[in-house]
Amino acid sequence: MANNTFSKKEREEIRKLFGIPLEEIEKETFKKIHRELRSKFHPDNFEQFDNEAVKEMATEKFQRIESLSEKIEAYLDGTAPAPRLIPNDQADFMHPHARFAGKSIKIEILTADKDLKYHLFGTHYRWLEFGDSFKIPDTKASITIDEGHRGRRVGFQESIRMYLTFNEEDSIEDIVSWLFTKIKDNVNTLLVKGETVLVDEEAIVWAIKRETYLRIGEA
Repeated sequence: MANNTFSKKEREEIRKLFGIPLEEIEKETFKKIHRELRSKFHPDNFEQFDNEAVKEMATEKFQRIESLSEKIEAYLDGTAPAPRLIPNDQADFMHPHARFAGKSIKIEILTADKDLKYHLFGTHYRWLEFGDSFKIPDTKASITIDEGHRGRRVGFQESIRMYLTFNEEDSIEDIVSWLFTKIKDNVNTLLVKGETVLVDEEAIVWAIKRETYLRIGEA
């Protein structure tokens, strides 16, 4: 398993963060430590601090953990150091007649663009309150803002947390096309149900389909 894609600095960072050298990391151990690091350094944990420098450093560390973890995961899978868009086994949710529907699928966006939430929800620069919803054009799908979200700032980052709901009549590709157009140039980290997703239209479609698969429908 080749490992020459990691620099000396990255190897040292991995050893410090994960507590073991890259060569000794096993997949299950990696997943466990990654979950613990994400929980510990998630930007929401530092909202109570008044010191913006502390918030910014925590956010930068969270982003670095995510970046290194994507690379480690690809290394453990024996692939190039980049997330795979489509799984090798072509699961049922990739079937051409697969059916999907989702209720309150959590999506979180970390961004430096303080106006992005307004572009998503079309609120013309007013604070967003719990339950505020926006209907995605040309679909029956909607996004709803998370409880207590009022443009949370963490250093120079903002965490936008929302829930996506759609039914079987909606096209996930159409939903993602709208979302991707809004966020593609303004996102540092994108999470779907707590899992980091590459900011790529195909990758987002795949992540949502994986979480909302119902069954194989009629042809």
